[in-house]
Amino acid sequence: MTETIQSIVEEIRSNKSFLLTSHEGPDGDALGSTLALASILRKTGKDVVIHFRDPVPDLYGFLPGADTVLAHIPDRNFDMAFVLDIGELSRAGNEFCSFSRKGKIVNLDHHLGCGNFGTHNLIDPTAAATGVLVYRIACALGYRIDAETALCLYVSIITDTGSFRYSNANREAFTIAGEMIECGVNAWDVAEQLYENQPRKRLELLARCLPTLEVIKGGLAASVTVSLDMYADTGADAELTDGFVNYPRSIKGVEVAIFFRQISEQKVKVGFRSKGKVNVAVFSAALGGGGHHNAAGCTVDGTLDEVKSKVYTLMDAVL
Repeated sequence: MTETIQSIVEEIRSNKSFLLTSHEGPDGDALGSTLALASILRKTGKDVVIHFRDPVPDLYGFLPGADTVLAHIPDRNFDMAFVLDIGELSRAGNEFCSFSRKGKIVNLDHHLGCGNFGTHNLIDPTAAATGVLVYRIACALGYRIDAETALCLYVSIITDTGSFRYSNANREAFTIAGEMIECGVNAWDVAEQLYENQPRKRLELLARCLPTLEVIKGGLAASVTVSLDMYADTGADAELTDGFVNYPRSIKGVEVAIFFRQISEQKVKVGFRSKGKVNVAVFSAALGGGGHHNAAGCTVDGTLDEVKSKVYTLMDAVL
C-alpha cells in the first residue's frame, strides 16, 4: 500500500496534465474525493480537467470546484487520468472509457470488488471513503491541506459513513474529519447544507415513496419503491431519491433494506443496504451489479413487478 502511494506521488510530481473522473450519479464521496484531489493538483501547479458523465447534484453545488466539472472531455492529450470511487471502470461512462488520450490510469477506490484496471491501483476496502485515499496521497506529497480541500475531504467522509453512523466509520475516518475541522471546516455549516437544505419536491416524492413499504422475510428485510409515475406527479427526479433506502433500513429487526427505483418501463435500479450481518454485495453480484458488504446496487431489466419478484426470489434462496 505504501509503495503504491509512493509510486502515485512520483507520477504526480513528474507529470503535468491530469484528467479526473468518477462514477455516474456522483454522490458525496465521488464528488468530495475528486474535487479534493483536483484542488491538491491545481495548487501544486498541475493542469486539471474534471469530467463526470452525469451533472453535479444541486445538493453538492456548494463544494469548491463543483462548477469546474465538465460534461464532455476536451479533445487534447493528458499525461494521467485518476479514476475515483468507481467500483468498475464502465461506471465512468462511454465517453471516458472510449477516450484514447487520457494517459496512464490511477485507480483510487475502497470497493472490495474493484478490478485492477489502472497502471496504479490504490484499493483499500478498510478506508471509510475514497476521500481517505486522497488524504493519504496528500500527506505523502507533503501537501498542507487548506480550507477548500478540507471541506471536500470532510464531505467525502461524512457522506460515505452516513454521518459516522455506518460500520465503516473507523478511527481513521474520525481522525481525518477532526483534522479537517482544524483546517477550517465548519461542521454545522456542512450539516446544514447536506441535511437541512432539501427542495420541497424531495419531500413530496418521499411522501409518495413511503406508502410502498414492504416488510418481508419475517421482518428481516424491507423495501420501498419509486416509480416513473411518482416522478411525473411531483416533478422530482432520481437525484432527489438519495437516502430513501435508509428508511426501511431504520426499522427495528430489518437487516437488509432494498430500494427499487424505476428507470424506464423495462429497467429498474435496485439498491441494497445492510446493517452489517448480511453481505448485500452477494445479492447485487447475482444480478450483475457490485458494491460493498453493507451497500451495493445493480440495474435489472424488467417491469417493477418482475424485478421485485427476481429480487425477492433471490433473497429467499440466500437469507
